Amino acid sequence: MQKYLAEFIGTFLFVTTIGMTVINPGGAGPMAPLAIGSALMVMIFAGGHISGGHFNPAVTLAVFIRGKCSWADVVPYWISQCGAAAAAAQLVLFLKGDGAVIEAMKPDIVRALVSEALYTFALCYVVLNVATAKGTAGNSFYGLAIGFTVLIGAYAVGGISGGAFNPAVAVGITFMGLSSWANIWIFMAGNFAGAIVAAVAYKAIAPADTAA
Repeated sequence: MQKYLAEFIGTFLFVTTIGMTVINPGGAGPMAPLAIGSALMVMIFAGGHISGGHFNPAVTLAVFIRGKCSWADVVPYWISQCGAAAAAAQLVLFLKGDGAVIEAMKPDIVRALVSEALYTFALCYVVLNVATAKGTAGNSFYGLAIGFTVLIGAYAVGGISGGAFNPAVAVGITFMGLSSWANIWIFMAGNFAGAIVAAVAYKAIAPADTAA
């Protein structure tokens, strides 16, 4: 239960930061990705020793395929992460109040799919290499590396897809009204596809590391 609570808390604060820095008034403008990546970083440092610090169903899937997360934990992690995102969205809407300026994105489907898959791949590939590899075991930089992967992804393709790279974030921004329910499949498909490819790539690159 401690693992699931850690995933809930980390995801909740991460998604809350996204909403509070993206939605105006009071948004962080061009600095929002820095705040978002930093929020993920500190939550990973805070909860990584308890749950692994996934805060992302796509990361959980990649870590499961890699062999560092049991199937018994996958669905509870997903429930904790997506439940936290939905709760965070409600808090953001409450804090922003009636003056919130919210407009749903209208992404180009193909470009958004490619963007989400590409940077979810990058995120999961980094997670597997810095947080689960034998060669980097016990390192002190894993949270920074993971948080900054989200940062660069948000700056690179945030204007194309919204820069979720995370199905739980997709749930959160959809509840906030930043994306429509009709488009949530774009994130789900792109994010889980990127996670699967990252896990397969990791196992191909480091077969000895993933051998039973």
